[in-house]
Amino acid sequence: MPGTAVPLEHHEAVMGTVVSFSVIDGPPSSRETLEAACAELHRIDELFSPWRPESAVSRLRRGELGQGELPQELSEVLDRCREAREITVGWFDPWAMPGGVDPGGLVKGWAVERAGRILREGGVRCALINGGGDIACFGSPPGAGPWRIGIRHPWRDDALAAIIECDGGAVATSGTYERGEHLVDPRTGARRAALASATVLGPDLALADALATALAVAGPELLHRVLELDSYEAHLVGWDGAEHTTPGTRLASGPRPGARCP
Repeated sequence: MPGTAVPLEHHEAVMGTVVSFSVIDGPPSSRETLEAACAELHRIDELFSPWRPESAVSRLRRGELGQGELPQELSEVLDRCREAREITVGWFDPWAMPGGVDPGGLVKGWAVERAGRILREGGVRCALINGGGDIACFGSPPGAGPWRIGIRHPWRDDALAAIIECDGGAVATSGTYERGEHLVDPRTGARRAALASATVLGPDLALADALATALAVAGPELLHRVLELDSYEAHLVGWDGAEHTTPGTRLASGPRPGARCP
């Protein structure tokens, strides 16, 4: 089946951010498939947003839903959150958020992965989805080389902190430069970030999202937990500008100033 004559680009405002789609190679029906992926993101937002009074998460926070009454997808995400809390020894803990449980530190990556699954099931062979710094990519980009993912510099608008090469999978970045002081230390309840930026690469975007959030709050002391996982790597930027990259991370060479990516 032939690919799309012109790559599809689309930007969808949803989940408190903008999700950008780049469909590189797909069938003629790719536009309809992309619309289905966007509809799924909005459905997930209606289910998980703590800012929507009638969402399942809001009702859970108000005590209106018991454990046996939770929608299946919310139960699934909360199970993933418990797994991430254990892996990060409590540095990622949605139950410690002000106002009650908030799985937002994991659910955006989970949602972007679901959107990517819809694209693949619709015949798309190569695409990149960027949900405010949570990136899922698959297939072979133009030139058949690895994907090159630019990580925005925390305080230099004209530069990138790094350009990471990957063959597909997940890249998640957490920091305060887009959403302000939103990161919460689950051990104290204070809003704080030990790092200017934390990026995690791996096969699963939901877990990478949670790990990046935990690293941004905990700092390098948590890095060993990432390295204990199979196929996960990290790139950190401290408030002093110092960078730390785990050995398995592939950094692209060349000048950093240029495109801005979350």
